[in-house]
Amino acid sequence: MDRLKILVVDDESRMRKLVRDFLIKNGFDVLEAQDGEMALDIFFGEKDIALIVLDVMMPKMDGWQVCREIRAHSKVPIIMLTARGDERDELQGFELGVDEYITKPFSPRILVARISAILRRSGQLEQNDKLIFGGIIVDKTAHQVLIDGQQVDLSYKEFELLTYFIENKGIALSREKILNNVWNYDYFGDARTIDTHVKKLRSKLGDKGDMIKTIWGMGYKLEEE
Repeated sequence: MDRLKILVVDDESRMRKLVRDFLIKNGFDVLEAQDGEMALDIFFGEKDIALIVLDVMMPKMDGWQVCREIRAHSKVPIIMLTARGDERDELQGFELGVDEYITKPFSPRILVARISAILRRSGQLEQNDKLIFGGIIVDKTAHQVLIDGQQVDLSYKEFELLTYFIENKGIALSREKILNNVWNYDYFGDARTIDTHVKKLRSKLGDKGDMIKTIWGMGYKLEEE
C-alpha cells in the first residue's frame, strides 16, 4: 500500500518539524505549509492528501478560514491544533466539521495515534491483523500471541487487553477508558477487575510484562524498556 500523505500546516517551523519527524517515523509521507494560503495551494494541487493537521493561529489566513474553504469542497479528515483551550473554539471546530481538536502543547505520539485512529475509521489505513511491539507478536486473526517465537496462552480478555495496550502504545490509559474499550460500555463491574487482569497478563508475558507500566491513581501505559 502506498504511504498516505499528511499535510501539516503551522507557521512555526519547529512545530512542523516535530510533527513531520514523528509521522515519517510511523510510515507517512508529509507535506508542509507555513500559512493558510500555502495550505490551500498544496491541498488543491495534490488531490490525494489523506488528512490535514491544521493550526488555528496563522498569518494571512487562519485555520478556521482554511477549514471552511476545504470543507466546501472536501470531507478530508482535519485535526485542528490550537494554543488555546477555549471551549468555544472547540465547538466552532466541530461545527465546521473538524474531526479532532488538540490543544498545544501536546505529545507527538498521541497526535500520531489520533491520526492513525481517524484514518482507520475512514478506511484509508488498512487494519493490520498482526501487531508487533517489543518482541511481542499478536496475531488477531489466529488469536495467538508469540514472544520470541514461543506461544503464550492468554484468556480471551487478556488477549483483548494486550491488543488494546499495543494499539495504544505510549499512551496513558485510565482504568475507565480501558473498561469502556475492552469490556465495552455495558460493563458495570468494579474497575479493579482491570488490575487483576493486568497482574495475570504481566505474569504470563514474563520479562515483557514489565513494559506495562502502572500510572498511580490513573491506570496503565505500555512502553518499551
